[in-house]
Amino acid sequence: AEDPKAILEKSDRSRGGISSGISWKITLAAGESQNSEYDVKVKGVNVLAKCTEPARQKGETFLFNDRNLWIHKPGLKKPVSLSPRQRLSGQAANGDIATTNYARDYEAKIEGEEVVGGKPAWKLFLQAKEKNVTYDKIRYWVTKKDFLGVKAEFLTLEGKPFKLATFAYGHTLPGSKIPFVSRMEIRDVAQGELTTITYGAPQAEKISDSLFNVNNLQR
Repeated sequence: AEDPKAILEKSDRSRGGISSGISWKITLAAGESQNSEYDVKVKGVNVLAKCTEPARQKGETFLFNDRNLWIHKPGLKKPVSLSPRQRLSGQAANGDIATTNYARDYEAKIEGEEVVGGKPAWKLFLQAKEKNVTYDKIRYWVTKKDFLGVKAEFLTLEGKPFKLATFAYGHTLPGSKIPFVSRMEIRDVAQGELTTITYGAPQAEKISDSLFNVNNLQR
């Protein structure tokens, strides 16, 4: 039988979770609000996302140091600590723009198998190990052939879905043939509101560790 943790480790790669020195661009579209764009740099468990559009948010920077999240806005004297669960825009939480590290952050068990989009997939149940992750519980479908997370239900503490997500993989990781996420759609169960995160082509990049030092954010 497959080890659920091994399944997650393989699927995390396709969503930036096990990476060293990669950058990409994100466009976040939610309802009637103006699209937001971010330049994202990733190295291991650290992520830096800097807003480039719209003009009123330009320069806002999110820093994910492992499981800790900070935001720095132009004019602020120092960065402010945030929760990954706080709403960023539409149905997207702050943590949704970071990379996934489900294998590390969640205990997983296989609930069964289903066909999703014509592809056989494992149906996993994920329970958060810590409180400072984006979601407490997730039901997650990973394709058996490519280990791609194609669908997720984000659950309340009581286990009821409050957001649904689907993922598309139109890129490959730099220097490999591993598929890489190109689109994430998040739909609110109660309201039906849709938020879309589009990922620009990822690139390999040499990134200095100092970029992820919270004390350097205001410079």
